[in-house]
Amino acid sequence: MKLLPTSPGALLRVLLLFVLPAMMAWWSMIRMPGRSFRGVPPPLTSAELTLREELRADVQEIAGTIGERNVEHYQELVTAADYLARSFAEAGLHPRREGYEVTGKLCENLEAEIAGQGPEIVVIGAHYDSVLGSPGANDNGSGVAALLALARRFAGKPSARTLRFVAFANEEPGYFQTEQMGSWVYAHRCQERGDRIAAMISLETIGYFSDAPGSQKYPMAGLHLLYPSAGNFIGFVGNFSSRALVRRALGAFRTQATLPSEGAALPANVPGIGWSDHWAFWQHGYAAIMVTDTAPFRYPHYHARSDTPEKLDYDSMARVVQGLQNVISDLAGVSD
Repeated sequence: MKLLPTSPGALLRVLLLFVLPAMMAWWSMIRMPGRSFRGVPPPLTSAELTLREELRADVQEIAGTIGERNVEHYQELVTAADYLARSFAEAGLHPRREGYEVTGKLCENLEAEIAGQGPEIVVIGAHYDSVLGSPGANDNGSGVAALLALARRFAGKPSARTLRFVAFANEEPGYFQTEQMGSWVYAHRCQERGDRIAAMISLETIGYFSDAPGSQKYPMAGLHLLYPSAGNFIGFVGNFSSRALVRRALGAFRTQATLPSEGAALPANVPGIGWSDHWAFWQHGYAAIMVTDTAPFRYPHYHARSDTPEKLDYDSMARVVQGLQNVISDLAGVSD
């Protein structure tokens, strides 16, 4: 039995049918610009130390003081929204509260805009609700704390594109990937207005890191051959249509990052790829990515009552947010 082609023509057909498409897929979905940081990170700078304590204080307030916040714990959801509005205002921004009704209750997205010189918009978003039964320190107090920290640092800076910092309600089940997600409502209204959103970044669970071998899992067989076994990196994730944004964002992050980073633009049906607010923007035709510690593929307290503020690595979070400043400056054309 002939198992392998031996003629030049047959070998060429195998190359065209299998090898070249696989290489092109790898190039488009997996290969990323720049190099991930390796080695022992330098001590935090004075700016990063300040940032670390900001992040710690906001996570403590959101997940420690306020705690579980969702439609079932409605007063806490309102309290969290008030805290975010107050924090944006204290940064010198003018938050806008955009409401919609869920089961007879008013839920709100909060938007703080920094107007740019042109019509295009970059959205940085994070959901502020927590899953039932959890105070949600990492999911997603970490993302919300990063959102606030970034808004403070870009307030008053001129840019070519408008920046919008948006906190979304109702990302968690049972609103996840439905039209009652805050991000779906927001993206839909942007589409109706004709907003020119050039890029959206979802900040989703960015607070847990581990150097232990085997601490990182993956949603597909074979990915462990391409990515690290230790969960010590921050991930940049998108669908295939958003691959240019994944590459640009990760490349900008790596220019000055002091934390390992990985990226992938995979089909949207791969588990985990669309598990946050960026999914809602895909549904409305916008390029969007997620920045994440990969949540259930790493974090042992995912969606648990034990997801509390002391579990998070605030040094690494500060490094992530510092690197994201480079990403946002690049995407929005921010002038110092």
